[in-house]
Amino acid sequence: MSGSVIKVRGLTKRFGAVAAVDGVDFDIPGGSTVALLGGNGAGKTTTLSMLLGLLLPSAGTIEVLGEDMLRHRHRVLPHMNFSSPYVDLPHRLTVEQNLMVYGWLYGVVRPRARLREVAADLAIDSLLKRETGDLSSGQKTRVALAKALLNRPQLLLLDEPTASLDPDTADWVRTYLQDYQRRAGATILLASHNMGEVERMCGGILMMKEGRIVDRGSPAELISRYGRQNMEEVFLHIARQPSAAAVAQ
Repeated sequence: MSGSVIKVRGLTKRFGAVAAVDGVDFDIPGGSTVALLGGNGAGKTTTLSMLLGLLLPSAGTIEVLGEDMLRHRHRVLPHMNFSSPYVDLPHRLTVEQNLMVYGWLYGVVRPRARLREVAADLAIDSLLKRETGDLSSGQKTRVALAKALLNRPQLLLLDEPTASLDPDTADWVRTYLQDYQRRAGATILLASHNMGEVERMCGGILMMKEGRIVDRGSPAELISRYGRQNMEEVFLHIARQPSAAAVAQ
């Protein structure tokens, strides 16, 4: 997919006197994987929530897949999806029941067949008859990813996609997501605190601090700009600087 899949201009979200997101502008090119980075409270989750239409902006515009999200959200949602280990699926439903519900909600054609396909891909076949509340954190993370891939999304928003996974499984999931992105020509916006994951998967990075984007570029560009060895050092440098000097060398 060519062009920008996400276009954000002047995006602002205020909660009373607090600007959780403060006049943010960015474009996400089609077919790319971009990281949205920042410390706790930087505005990442609020930004993702507005992109999903879960929160209304206080100001600004959001265009996703060529549609105005504030006016035509219903046209976009069937073609995007979201995964976060911090958003629980109903505990008393089995994994299969949960995934079937989301298959119906997303209008997936032949949802049971698609469920079986995704379950095999993510190696969760043995979990399908178990109640979701009985799963380990790592198992829930894989089920959340299965939910996010059911509708073959063109745009995938991921919040800490490998949280709670052991290193081997996390590596496998990253490889799977990279393969999916290439096969489907999908676009991925990734929020992560794992800088090794970001360097491996992402061609672009948006650095957020106190509701604003304070820098952007590829991992190699940012590492070079700050004279650091890796993205973890870049992240720590920006996070520890006073706001006015966040991008100072």
